[in-house]
Amino acid sequence: MVSKSLTFVSFQLRKQNELFWLSLSITFAVVYGLLGIREGFSHEWIVQDDARQHVFWMLRYTDPELFANDLIADYFQSVAPVGYTSLYRLAAALGINPLVFNKFLPPIIGIACTYYCFYFCQRIFPVPFTCFLSSLIFNQIIWMKDDIISATPRAFAYPLLLAFLYYLSKRSLFPCLIIIALLGAFYPQGIFLCAGMLVLQLVRWQGMRLRFSANFDDYYFCVMGLGVAVAVLSPYALHLSEFAPVISVEQAKKLPEFYLKGRSAFFKDNWYDFYIGGGRSGMIPNSIWTPATTIFSLLLPILLRFRQRFPLLNKIQSDINLLPQLMVTSVFMFAMAHLFLFRLHLPSRYTSYSLRIIVAVAAGITLSIITDALVNKIAAKASNFKLIGQKIAASLGLIAIAIALLGYPSFVDSFPVTKYKTGAIPSLYEFLQQQPKDTLIASLIADADNIPTFAQRSILASREYAIPYHWGYYQPFRQRIIDLIANQYTSDPNQLRRFIRRYGIDLWIVENSSFTPEYVDNNRWFRQYQPVTKEAADSLRQGNVPFLLAYQDKCKVFEHDRFTVIATECLLDKAK
Repeated sequence: MVSKSLTFVSFQLRKQNELFWLSLSITFAVVYGLLGIREGFSHEWIVQDDARQHVFWMLRYTDPELFANDLIADYFQSVAPVGYTSLYRLAAALGINPLVFNKFLPPIIGIACTYYCFYFCQRIFPVPFTCFLSSLIFNQIIWMKDDIISATPRAFAYPLLLAFLYYLSKRSLFPCLIIIALLGAFYPQGIFLCAGMLVLQLVRWQGMRLRFSANFDDYYFCVMGLGVAVAVLSPYALHLSEFAPVISVEQAKKLPEFYLKGRSAFFKDNWYDFYIGGGRSGMIPNSIWTPATTIFSLLLPILLRFRQRFPLLNKIQSDINLLPQLMVTSVFMFAMAHLFLFRLHLPSRYTSYSLRIIVAVAAGITLSIITDALVNKIAAKASNFKLIGQKIAASLGLIAIAIALLGYPSFVDSFPVTKYKTGAIPSLYEFLQQQPKDTLIASLIADADNIPTFAQRSILASREYAIPYHWGYYQPFRQRIIDLIANQYTSDPNQLRRFIRRYGIDLWIVENSSFTPEYVDNNRWFRQYQPVTKEAADSLRQGNVPFLLAYQDKCKVFEHDRFTVIATECLLDKAK
């Protein structure tokens, strides 16, 4: 009788096997993380895209004089979860710059993801090789997306959700309660998924009928978990933000920012793209089938119908029910987020993380089942060599898996996906760093996005910080942009003088090529702010010379090939 080759390989010396495959899983997590660190320190002026929003203001921890009375810094600090800010504050207290800490965190988060993915998979399918496959696929998923590398609150959703699933599968009450509390501290939206999962533990399918659990422990577990969830979410619900209210659907529909090519594109004409497709509104992320091996997850429900042909299916445990329960909970919260649009933040946040967990685990299980069946068939034909044939077949199967999975990133143009941004004008940042710490800079150049991070100086506005979900923040911020566009192209010295004094602007950075109608017309970001953008372009076409351009050379304090820094004190003198 031919023994199951892959099963034989996986269960022989089971504990040693488990440690081997876990170590190998963590090894890949470390390698991927080190690739991210290497890129993060490949240039002196480099920062992760989203860190420009969620980390720059934490430089206040190292120097309290930075970003004083800064609308942008105040806003992003106000929306940061307490656990997330406390972690960075602790690092700053230990002498680690927040922007440096941000680059070292992703590998640590990746290792935590790998550990919990491995052991959660083991609860469902106790084959160490399978747990390795799922962990490897999951690592490739998260490193082909910029969630983990950002080390922002959403990066913590993956390890905490996986940890919750693992402890829930073990019915470990206190670890589950701790994870729920940590989700509240790092990624509060995740608590709703945990709460839904807890409620679903109270129902059972018997045939085609739905029945409630008769086990008292299930109710105790649920009540305790929901109690912690309510306690953790209460401060968020009761706290009235200084940037309230959350933008309403009616307000959002009036803003170009929420439509195609807008800064926060959300609404779409096609209902399928809006509710199902990717983006901020859709249920299924655009990158859900990246890497391509995740497509195997779709085969698992089909394979379950053919248990006799795939013997390894008998290793599946009852905890596999947690996967469809997570799916149900995620879809329910997705629907609630659409129903209470923007009050529960973005609908896609409730499905994107959980779907990636589901497809990674399911794909790993499917691949190992198919590989086991193929290896067994090859081994059976090697009956003349029995044990030797089995070992050769198993080895060939594992080599095939290794080539297909381990080598996959080699065929991806940019792996890992980091979205690091490199500063284009270091000399400008160095000049701005020499200015007083309370300096306020006005600019419409694209690189204004980098000034708070690299120069540690406040800016009036820029595209990166145009986040429109809290009207108490975005209404004055949007007005700043409108005023900035209008006054950069105005010919009226009195209007310009009022603008500078209203906001207390000290320096103005202009792009030397920006004073043409074509520049204004072709700037996609400008086009969101009408009619002021059209009026600026029309004024240039009519031959009007902006006051800023007229005195650009006379008032400049710094010059670059493409940019000029103008002192507003000089402009005020000229505008008298």
